Amino acid sequence: MLNQYKFEDEPELRDLFITVDDPESHITAIETFITYRVVTKTSRGEFDSSEYEVRRRYQDFLWLKSRLEEAHPTLIIPPLPEKFIMKGMVERFSDEFIETRRKALHKFLNRIAEHPTLTFNEDFKIFLTAQAWELSSHKKQGPGLFSRMGQTVRAVASSVRGGGVKNRPDMFTDINDYMETFNQKINLLDKISQRIYKEERGYYCEMKEYGPIHTLWCASEEDLVDSLKGVASCIDKCCKATENRMAGLSENLLPVLHEYILYSEVLTGVLKRRDQIQAELDSKVDALSNKKAEKDLPTEEIGNLEDKVECANNALKADWDRWKQNMQHDMKTAFLSVAENNIHYYEQCLATWESFLTCQTVDLHLGEDSEEKP
Repeated sequence: MLNQYKFEDEPELRDLFITVDDPESHITAIETFITYRVVTKTSRGEFDSSEYEVRRRYQDFLWLKSRLEEAHPTLIIPPLPEKFIMKGMVERFSDEFIETRRKALHKFLNRIAEHPTLTFNEDFKIFLTAQAWELSSHKKQGPGLFSRMGQTVRAVASSVRGGGVKNRPDMFTDINDYMETFNQKINLLDKISQRIYKEERGYYCEMKEYGPIHTLWCASEEDLVDSLKGVASCIDKCCKATENRMAGLSENLLPVLHEYILYSEVLTGVLKRRDQIQAELDSKVDALSNKKAEKDLPTEEIGNLEDKVECANNALKADWDRWKQNMQHDMKTAFLSVAENNIHYYEQCLATWESFLTCQTVDLHLGEDSEEKP
């Protein structure tokens, strides 16, 4: 069914393929961490080789994300999975958690690779190709943590000061309003989907206990043996179908919803950075208007800031359209997958019970016929 739906603007030719796999646990005297193998295959001329294999830990992915944000403050950088989980550090190294994170990191890198601008970022190339010691050396050349913290503080301060920017274009006000609604809806959808999955898991566990009871009952009900075994078989088949439906939810819907919850936070940050650039221009313009009597006015600085605002606006406009199209594609694909899984689940369960009823009805009629014979 999914093949019947065609989405526009899908990339026809890819020249960069990235795989994140093979997680390994590392234990040192001061910490325990996981590294992942990152395999890159490419036909791009700017790469010295056509294939690379490196190992990266989570903090390397964090470094890449921060460098992309510094280089492209008004582009929508794909989100990373959270570093910690609330239930405790033990689960952080469970197989399920590691696999969930691996998939998210794989998605993160491939989102960047598919982005028309981010894919050519030099730090991204270094992340994919440099050995561990080379990457460590390169990290030391970039701005430090306090520099990044300072930028964040200035962004928040400028957005708070005066209650916002004066000359924000209507488009970005509309985007802000859209994201507030989107954030509410996607969080509610995620919350309900998580609850459905939890209830489905509870139902599955009950079903696993329910079937064997009928089988054990056979020992004390000789006349009901066939019926009890038939019911037990049906429950077992429906239990497997339920397990498959749960897998569909956990693989196709829940990760998509969670990723876009993180995307809503990313977009909030992007809009704040755009407003910061706008506020800086507005501040200079106000200062200029108060210095009309002075001969030397910083008109060149104003011009540079106007160019900076225009570039920031154009970058966000283009990336917003692209992000929204990708979001709609991902949501449609996830919802269609859930619909298909549900149809298959109910058809499978219905066929199972109908087959049982047919057999029981035939046996019942045969029994009645034999009783009527002298």
